[in-house]
Amino acid sequence: MPHSPRRVLPSHWWREVLIIAVFYGLYTLVRDLRGDKPVSVDQAFTNAKRIIHLERWVGLFHEQDLQHALLSQRWLIRICDDYYGTAHFVITIGVLVLLFFRFPYQYRFWRNVLALMTGLALLGFYFFPLMPPRLLPAGYGFVDTLKVIGGLWNFTSGPVNDVSNQYAAMPSLHTAWATWCSFALASVIRPLWARVLIFLYPVFTIFAIVVTANHFFADAAAGLALLGLSLAVVHPVTAALDRQAWRRAVRHEHAGLATRGTPLAGRSNPAP
Repeated sequence: MPHSPRRVLPSHWWREVLIIAVFYGLYTLVRDLRGDKPVSVDQAFTNAKRIIHLERWVGLFHEQDLQHALLSQRWLIRICDDYYGTAHFVITIGVLVLLFFRFPYQYRFWRNVLALMTGLALLGFYFFPLMPPRLLPAGYGFVDTLKVIGGLWNFTSGPVNDVSNQYAAMPSLHTAWATWCSFALASVIRPLWARVLIFLYPVFTIFAIVVTANHFFADAAAGLALLGLSLAVVHPVTAALDRQAWRRAVRHEHAGLATRGTPLAGRSNPAP
């Protein structure tokens, strides 16, 4: 995103924290609505079979092959289990904080993309509950690595079990958020090598969510498509809102200068 004098700064940090906390609270509430209903189990299993059929049709159903090829590397699987449960939130929050304090003009745009992307994902979670590979019947050959190999957390513990909807898998927000982080950082990082390197994050994320049997490849593809849609929508909307805010700031400043009798000639654009 190129710098524009019409772009406005974000609000105070505590307002941003409050907005994000309220949004995430609503997101968590809506995300978990279908997870507690018994009908979701049958529907999630049916949808999983649909995804498998689709992936087989396009030649993409290789999740089981990838997992079984690496199950003997327990240290790697353990890293992926821990990574799956922590990086998703920690890195995304870190990027938001970095943008807010170091690149405030870029922050609003990327925050809006993240918010829209996360909100749209709720539609998938609600209308298309999906059983992840690790929860499929044993005949499908997937291993629940978190249960068999372990990690820093697990879905059966009280707090995690209470707040998680294990059928909220389509689209993969792990993929969408990780790719969002890479694009957001690439927009403010200068060295080309660093921009390229930073996209290893979503690549490893897709690897981790598949090898731990938490997602299908189709979930990751849907997450990437969700990010693309959000970028296409937010860019013109945020630009239009910024132009309106900048015009209001100009009018207010000019009105204030006129009231104080200060000449307007030679005045530059007010800082947003």
